[in-house]
Amino acid sequence: MLKNCLTLLALTALTQLFPAMAQDLEAGRSKSAICAACHGADGNAVAPIFPNLAGQNWRYIYIQLKDFKEGRRSNPLMDSMAAPLSRQEMIDIANYFAAQKAKPSSFKADDAKILLGKAKADENLCAMCHLGGFSGQNEIPRVAGQQYDYVVQQLKNFKARTRTNDAGNMTSVAQSLTDADIENIAHYITSLR
Repeated sequence: MLKNCLTLLALTALTQLFPAMAQDLEAGRSKSAICAACHGADGNAVAPIFPNLAGQNWRYIYIQLKDFKEGRRSNPLMDSMAAPLSRQEMIDIANYFAAQKAKPSSFKADDAKILLGKAKADENLCAMCHLGGFSGQNEIPRVAGQQYDYVVQQLKNFKARTRTNDAGNMTSVAQSLTDADIENIAHYITSLR
């Protein structure tokens, strides 16, 4: 009996420490229904200008929703979508999309540009934050297999300093990138599985 109580207590403590473990995927599915118009019901975007959310780190999705809600990141559509969400709704949505399976990109990446993009990503030490395979961690997004057009736009936004909710890390890196570098990196990232 004592062993069962201790086990239950330990599991309860873990769910408090790690909200992703205490996820309610059905609540997230329900709350994310409106997101499907752009991001797809399963988190795989319906158009290349929208990011895939399937398989993304739950914490990254949560922080982006929070940043849209609180004005640290701006997009007219996302600002209005995030505005009414509670903290728990953002966590539920983030957990739902994180639990979905990312589908391979249909973008036909150019082999030569992939090699140039990999070289530039290595030169800029991108894997230090995004990790090997660009799988991301915590607040750092998974970018492997992300939509090509979306990657290009976000890198350009960081370079132009129109997106600054990154504590300066991506803004700093993007300053050194040419348009060709951005295109090559996007080919490389999109080609990753």
